[in-house]
Amino acid sequence: MTDAAELKRRTAELLAAHPPATTERLDFLRARFDAGLAWVHYPEGLGGLGAARSLQAVVDAELEAAGAPDNDPRRNGIGLGMAAPTILKYGAEEQKQRFLKPLWTGEEVWCQLFSEPGAGSDLAGLGTRAVREGDEWVVNGQKVWTSSAHNARWAILIARTDPDVPKHAGITYFLCDMTDPGVDVRPLRQITGEAEFNEVFLTDVRIPDARRLGAIGDGWKVAQTTLNNERVAIGGMRLPREGGMIGPVSKTWRERPELRTHDLHQRLLKLWVEAEVARLTGERLRQQLVAGQPGPEGAGMKLAFARLNQEISGLEVELRGEEGLLYDDWTMRRPELVDFVGRDAGYRYLRSKGNSIEGGTSEVLLNIVAERVLGLPSEPRTDKDVAWKDLAR
Repeated sequence: MTDAAELKRRTAELLAAHPPATTERLDFLRARFDAGLAWVHYPEGLGGLGAARSLQAVVDAELEAAGAPDNDPRRNGIGLGMAAPTILKYGAEEQKQRFLKPLWTGEEVWCQLFSEPGAGSDLAGLGTRAVREGDEWVVNGQKVWTSSAHNARWAILIARTDPDVPKHAGITYFLCDMTDPGVDVRPLRQITGEAEFNEVFLTDVRIPDARRLGAIGDGWKVAQTTLNNERVAIGGMRLPREGGMIGPVSKTWRERPELRTHDLHQRLLKLWVEAEVARLTGERLRQQLVAGQPGPEGAGMKLAFARLNQEISGLEVELRGEEGLLYDDWTMRRPELVDFVGRDAGYRYLRSKGNSIEGGTSEVLLNIVAERVLGLPSEPRTDKDVAWKDLAR
């Protein structure tokens, strides 16, 4: 059994063989993966040692103290937080060996081809078709709100492979090469002026059956692993006290006493407490993850994340008054990652509006919490046993 002492020993060996000061960043990351210190709870040979997930903190602390580079996780959040655990659970051995290492090192960025113009909240109603021709699948359709598609080499993709069965049953999960012919990425300009999202058009894209993840028709089941991990990745990220959106407004409150009012003080205290409760709840959720895969509880964390971001950023704009509306850069940019804290209050206020849509709308997540966490009766669903091709659209 790999314990903390053993991980410290292995980390010391890695640092001795590959001193961070003299080793190229990518070479160090590859060596770390090969040593099983990338994500220690993964199996041996896949960047891990089969250790407890909680012991990752031991490795991270040792490497940080030594000045070792990290894999810039925010740049490839979809790959690390969503694609990797899904590939680990459902991928063939060849797929795991091919994709997990360059994913973890950041050599290959991933995006998610799930939502469509007519299938966002009702994702299972998607219409992108995949038709089998021999050992390949020919895919045609349109995806939307695709974060990082302009930077991604690979995508996780769900498509309809059988229109003659109910909508949840006729979906299959694929790994799509974003450089293949027929993949067209177009920017979607947001209220912030940027285009971190995209729409993606798929025209006769040929995907080998070897890049199918899971069984034919099991795409919805496979996608649940992705979606559960997505909600934890968005709403359950590890933060220090006053981390995230509450940090800048608290700093402004302390440094700008002339802006304070009694009403804003009461609202800030309330939001500060709620942000701290959400942070500690996230810690508890991560402790539960040590014992297994994320469940529907992540939906509750993502709900809290969206609501708090929007309320806190609104309070910050009110606190700053006219200067709160200023926004430093309105140019059309294609960012690699979203930086909430390092931007102006006006940017935070505008960008947070998307938090209740991305990663599952708040309305859908409320249903998930009600039905799967609280055990309340589900809403009537008249389309549950109807073939997808017969559904009104």
